[in-house]
Amino acid sequence: MIYCKSWSELQTMDRCNAIVLDILRMLSEKVVPGVTTADLDRMADEWTREAKVLPAFKGYRGYPATLCASVNEQIVHGIPSERELKEGDIIGLDMGVILDGYYGDSAVTVPVGRISPEARHLLDVTREALGLAVRRAVVGNRVSDIGEAVFSHITPHGYTVPREFTGHGIGRALHEDPQVPNYPTRELRDPRLTEGMVLAIEPMVCAGRADVVMADDNWTASTADGNLSAHFERSVAVTPKGPWVLGESRPPA
Repeated sequence: MIYCKSWSELQTMDRCNAIVLDILRMLSEKVVPGVTTADLDRMADEWTREAKVLPAFKGYRGYPATLCASVNEQIVHGIPSERELKEGDIIGLDMGVILDGYYGDSAVTVPVGRISPEARHLLDVTREALGLAVRRAVVGNRVSDIGEAVFSHITPHGYTVPREFTGHGIGRALHEDPQVPNYPTRELRDPRLTEGMVLAIEPMVCAGRADVVMADDNWTASTADGNLSAHFERSVAVTPKGPWVLGESRPPA
């Protein structure tokens, strides 16, 4: 079932997502060679508590951390560890919080020091794909229009998207209907976007093949061929006047 949010609910989710984005901004500034992904998780946990909100991921289906920290070939859900980041790495930082019973969820992928032109290009294209997908989140479009925007942008660059992971609705639960694939699908259940829907749009883009391998921890998903992957995400409200990137932009006037 798809839950559409009222104006007051969207305002709460805007505040919630602003906290997520602020923490991600601070974490991005701490991404340097030598820092561990566990260090970043400790920072995320501390800043979450300081903001007087709850971590959305910690304990969710048994996930053990506040932050998902996915390095290089790791696509998503990397569990923080004592792994030290190295010059030239890239790291996906994905986190969410709960404020007054509502969830916020966003992700960025950032460089560790100087990175290769190939890695920079992957980050740029994935970020662009997110922007193009957000623009499709308008009343009357279908969910598949969002995935088509991602897919049509990344494919000419030789990139792929894994089919195992998608975006999702978000609100009083971290994952709500509908699923939001990063590829075009015209299945029977391809709902139209209506006012008040909130979608976590999150391109996960692989520099090589889209085949996925799962780590023994049953969380960390990586590219099977060892190529890099990037991940960007925003929670976006569908409004009569256009998409509203919660926590980042003002409501469309």
